[in-house]
Amino acid sequence: MSEKKILTPDQVDMSVELAGMKMKNPVVVASGTFGFGHEYNQFFDLSELGGICAKGLTLHPRQGNPAPRIAETPMGILNSVGLQNPGVDAFIAEELPFLRKFDTKVIANISGNTPEEYGIMCEKLSGAGVDMIEVNISCPNVKAGGLAYGTQPELAAEVTEVAKAHAGKVPVMVKLSPNVTDITEIARAVEGAGADAVSLINTLRGMRIDVNTRRPVLKMNTGGMSGPAVLPVAVRMVWEVANAVKVPVLGMGGVSKGEDAAQLMLAGASAVAVGTALFADPYTHRKVLAGLRDLCARQGLEQVSQLTGGVKPW
Repeated sequence: MSEKKILTPDQVDMSVELAGMKMKNPVVVASGTFGFGHEYNQFFDLSELGGICAKGLTLHPRQGNPAPRIAETPMGILNSVGLQNPGVDAFIAEELPFLRKFDTKVIANISGNTPEEYGIMCEKLSGAGVDMIEVNISCPNVKAGGLAYGTQPELAAEVTEVAKAHAGKVPVMVKLSPNVTDITEIARAVEGAGADAVSLINTLRGMRIDVNTRRPVLKMNTGGMSGPAVLPVAVRMVWEVANAVKVPVLGMGGVSKGEDAAQLMLAGASAVAVGTALFADPYTHRKVLAGLRDLCARQGLEQVSQLTGGVKPW
């Protein structure tokens, strides 16, 4: 029986590949938690990141939902920000040039009310030269009476087809909603429609009530739950999806240290996204990367990518 090779952390190759996009390390910052990078750039060089998934974009500028739209919970936060953003054209003109100053991959996240809006945005963004487009299908679908694209396989597939048709050579990653009965059904639908990758999980729908005023804490009543509490749900769903489709997975949900990221990778993710933890500690990505390096070194893994899919079910 051969002995396990002993490595030092700096001997571990941290580079990974996601749908043909090569990244220096597997840590991406999640859309909606990092803005367009300006604030975090005051703390560290954004080139340290494997990729930046920018704040969600819509075809036209949006003011977002009325306050209060953020609420703390014992193990995370609820948000109902409502996709406040300057619009895709302003992003291309004003924000993308800033992000391009750094040695990191730029992923644009988009949300639309109709398939046509997704198509227009994909065309604009592919022409502008982003590295990947993340299609958020957890949005109201005006044409389907307010249903979310992410909860209906046929609607998810329709949006994916339109996005792919207009994205040119830029890979399209579809962000899946966890607020469904069977997430693998949606994953298979978008894979069949041509998605190059999937990302999951988006936030879980939650609610808090002020027992004194008897009003919901959020003005919109409900919001998206994120933070440490959702990690076990994310690990389970990443594992299910990775076993159901062949396209690569970007795993997210509750990551705040290396072991959290390792769980998602072992479940099948090729890379991971850090989100809510950044609000408490803007250097979370360093903690995650150091933890992953140490874990790989202890286990004799020369490449962090060797973690992907390495879970051993009972």
